[in-house]
Amino acid sequence: MPWIVGVSGASGTPYAAAVLRALLAGGESVDLVVSRASRLTLLDETGISFRDAHWRDDLREWLGRGADGKPDTFGAPDVDRVRYWGAGDLAAGPSSGSYPAKGMLIVPASTACVAGVALGLSKDLLQRAASVTLKERRTLVVAVRETPLNGQTLRHLVALDDAGASVVPASPAFYAGATHIQDLVDFVAGRVLDAAGVAHGLYRRWDGELGGTRAT
Repeated sequence: MPWIVGVSGASGTPYAAAVLRALLAGGESVDLVVSRASRLTLLDETGISFRDAHWRDDLREWLGRGADGKPDTFGAPDVDRVRYWGAGDLAAGPSSGSYPAKGMLIVPASTACVAGVALGLSKDLLQRAASVTLKERRTLVVAVRETPLNGQTLRHLVALDDAGASVVPASPAFYAGATHIQDLVDFVAGRVLDAAGVAHGLYRRWDGELGGTRAT
């Protein structure tokens, strides 16, 4: 069964790329939903235009970029285990509870996306898939990327927590020996995968020894 990965319009597309690379490297299958707003963010942060008709080529280019938006040493990722669904396709597989999936990761999650999921609006496939994930009692991880947070958004996040979702703020840690911006991105991506119970090697974990790193 696949993991559904939803990418909303918040800044932080490198987080999504790191999660996708780790899932594919770990042999997982992915159902990908990229919101319309996130395409603008992706273009701004990487210069990549994500197009429905050319999504495979655009995804390969995206996953080959580092956190600075420049081509990195990741190599050409294998996207054969990715199935892409248009954000406006409300008849897509992930819109139904009978569609098999392990769960859903929304990374990054904008406050508008958080509100839509918390209120059950289902205005697009990303929100609908998240609502289905909650009603089916599957794993939902919401990597919210916004600051500061107002009271309304905080109430929406509490509602998601009450509904069974894991709220993982995109807050990099600085104690894990980061020497590059990609290390900070990978830490957040790793915490998202931790919340979903997906094995990875994106950051060093606390081992109980002095000079170790604590994953909190």
